[in-house]
This record gives sequence, structure tokens and C-alpha cells, in this order.
Amino acid sequence: MAYLPYGKRSLDLLLAGSALLLLWPVMVLVAGVLWVGFNGQVLFRQQRPGLHGKPFGFYKFVTMTQARDLHGNLLPDAQRLTPLGKFIRKTSLDELPQLINVLQGEMSIVGPRPLLMEYLPLYSPEQARRHDVKPGITGWAQVNGRNLLDWEEKFAYDIWYVEHVSLRVDLLVLWRTIKHLFKPEGISAPGTATMERFTGSSNSSST
Repeated sequence: MAYLPYGKRSLDLLLAGSALLLLWPVMVLVAGVLWVGFNGQVLFRQQRPGLHGKPFGFYKFVTMTQARDLHGNLLPDAQRLTPLGKFIRKTSLDELPQLINVLQGEMSIVGPRPLLMEYLPLYSPEQARRHDVKPGITGWAQVNGRNLLDWEEKFAYDIWYVEHVSLRVDLLVLWRTIKHLFKPEGISAPGTATMERFTGSSNSSST
């Protein structure tokens, strides 16, 4: 466990800092395209659970409009996801602003993906262990199926990572992530534009 917390944090700072230095022209270009394509909207910010479930401001480039129905409710993801948004998601460019979350210490490069705050009371005690480490930009579940996995499979991969976190595992995830960038798959779950909502499971207990 010597890798945590200092070794992992050092790797995060090195990788996130280097990526920002190399990719800032790409981020500026993406921001400019989104500014035009989404009428001035560039960043999506939302509260997500971090280490031990503590909320933080999570950043992404926007990929969906804010279109609403007559009652003021957001339309389904499939109706709000534009062709430009689909391309940004397919290339994972929407995740680049999370490098800032990493520098701020709220996220790690590798870890379970930060989900929605409303899911917290739906987790079983075992599933809640995914918050024993910082959330990541990429993770063990993402390189083993991403949104092609059902929730139970995703959480199983997350817990495996929590139990086996090490420099070797992180480097393996990073290598597989790079390969997936050239062959994107699992961007959305079958039959949905993104991923179906988690509503709990037979192993979960709501409060």
C-alpha cells in the first residue's frame, strides 16, 4: 500500500499537469467549437461524490442541450445529445476538463467513475466501497466494457480496483485506455444514448 497516497498523488500531478500542457490547444479548440454549437455553453458542472462520498464540482465539456418539455423537465438524453455531442463523447474529449479536478485533488487519473449524488443511498455496503478511493477519469470498469456492462458488473470491477489498487494496475488501466481511444466502444449502453439510471439492486438497501 506504499503507493497510496503519496505515490498515486504524485503520478496524478505528473500526468494531469503534462496532459494539460500538451492538450491545452485541443481544449481551446473544443471550447470554441462548443461555444458556437451550444450557443455559448462550454462546460457542464455538477456535484458528484468523491472520496468517502464527499461532494465536489465535477467538470465536463457539454455534449447535450438543455431542452425541456412543456412541464420544464429535461428531455431524455437521446433527444438532447447532438451530433456534435456524440462526436465529443465518442472521442472522450468531453472528459478533458476533469484534468483540473485531478490537479485540485478531487479526482485521480485512475479510479471508479464519479456517478450521481442521488445514487449514494442506493448502494449496498459492498458497492459503497467504490468511494474508498478517489474517483477517476478512467478506471478498471471503463477498460473492461464501460457502458456495455450492467451496473452489477461495473460495481464488481470498481471493488476489484479498490482491493488491488497499485502502480502496476494504474499503468495497465492507462495502457488499455490509450488503446480504447483508437477503437472507441462501450460509449453507451445498448438501447440508450448514454447509460440507464441506477435504481438499486437486490444487494442494495435504501434509506
